[in-house]
Amino acid sequence: MLRPALLLVALLAAFPAAAEIYSWRDKEGRLHYSDVPPPEGEVKTLRNARSTTAPSTPEAAAGETNGSTAGQAPANVPPGTAGTSNAPKTMADRELEFRQRRTAQAEAEAKAEKERADAAQRQRACEQARSQLAALESGQRIARFTNTGERAFLDDSSRMNEINEARTQVEQLCR
Repeated sequence: MLRPALLLVALLAAFPAAAEIYSWRDKEGRLHYSDVPPPEGEVKTLRNARSTTAPSTPEAAAGETNGSTAGQAPANVPPGTAGTSNAPKTMADRELEFRQRRTAQAEAEAKAEKERADAAQRQRACEQARSQLAALESGQRIARFTNTGERAFLDDSSRMNEINEARTQVEQLCR
């Protein structure tokens, strides 16, 4: 017994919300609002019976005329740009913008992280080239392993070639 009564009350409460709302000016210029249109004169429909929401601003309400539907662009506005400047954004639009901002932020963070990693790697390579140059210029004996696995000490001409190569590496890596 209680359920049918609650259903009836809910239906009766929702019935006026589905009504159309009209706006018009009388002969004295006064503005009137009603759910019943006047018998004569120019009428503006503020909310259609099928519409679920009323216009959010008075400008939007004044812009709708009898027979117009929500979402239609005025004749002087290019397609795809209607309502983008003053209309409130829908939840889907806000969600899309949020996701785009989050994606852009993640890309920026990834790019910054990559740049930091590249800078750290360049710093390590620079330090390694400088230490190699310092070891070559120190004058101590340096040995290299040959292809057969034997140790071969650098002579003066080989040392100078290695020093020149190390200097070019330092110049390239330590800018």
